Amino acid sequence: MTSSESKSSIQVIERMTKLLDVLAQAADTVSLKQLTLASGLHPSTTHRILTALIADRLVERVDQGSYRLGMRLLELGNLVKSRLSVRERALPFMRDLHASIGEAVNLSVRRDDEIVYVERTSSGRSMMRVVNIIGARAPLHITAVGKLFLSADRTDQIEEYALRTGLPGSTRNTITSVDALKAELATVQRQGYAFDNEEAEIGVRCIGAGVFDDTGLLVAGLSVSAPAERLKPEWASLVKNAADQISTAIGYSG
Repeated sequence: MTSSESKSSIQVIERMTKLLDVLAQAADTVSLKQLTLASGLHPSTTHRILTALIADRLVERVDQGSYRLGMRLLELGNLVKSRLSVRERALPFMRDLHASIGEAVNLSVRRDDEIVYVERTSSGRSMMRVVNIIGARAPLHITAVGKLFLSADRTDQIEEYALRTGLPGSTRNTITSVDALKAELATVQRQGYAFDNEEAEIGVRCIGAGVFDDTGLLVAGLSVSAPAERLKPEWASLVKNAADQISTAIGYSG
């Protein structure tokens, strides 16, 4: 393959991804005109790529000129989800923790400068506005589990994270200075668990503890989220115990 052919192939992939992202952000079907405007692509290019995506079942044509994400994406997503061995091993312990405290229990992993929620046991109680559904993302410094991952980093890595992200504030309680973040992470290291005190969303608090693999690497975080007035700090020991049980289940020996 020549250099120009390689560049062209990459460009096509980028355009496909752009169209999929536009469809993913829409709550309903999207017209060809809307896709063209949102993606910035030429109408003929948009139509040509959509035709290929439809052939591969990555996109569905609902009506003439109206599109949505295809079922193959769900199939692929379920395949990825099923291969998350930590998730599979964690589910029984998540259900037990949920049964004992009656609040939402979450499992999340780190992806670059964010955490990604990969499983959740719903509280079944009054609705919380926090959006920590499966696949949702959040910056590391505003979440309990994110703090756990940052606490495992070296000081220079924490400083690089702060410089790279700018420590954006989500609420008035969000930690937005590197010195305050370092102090918080030192506390997390000492106690072995972390809190989100309405830092991601006002009215919602969270307790998180780390899950470690057979090599001792922090691979996931278990957390409990609840309305601020319901969350009890003493649940920290329960969350940590459940996280430790998951760690043991995936081979961690302490």
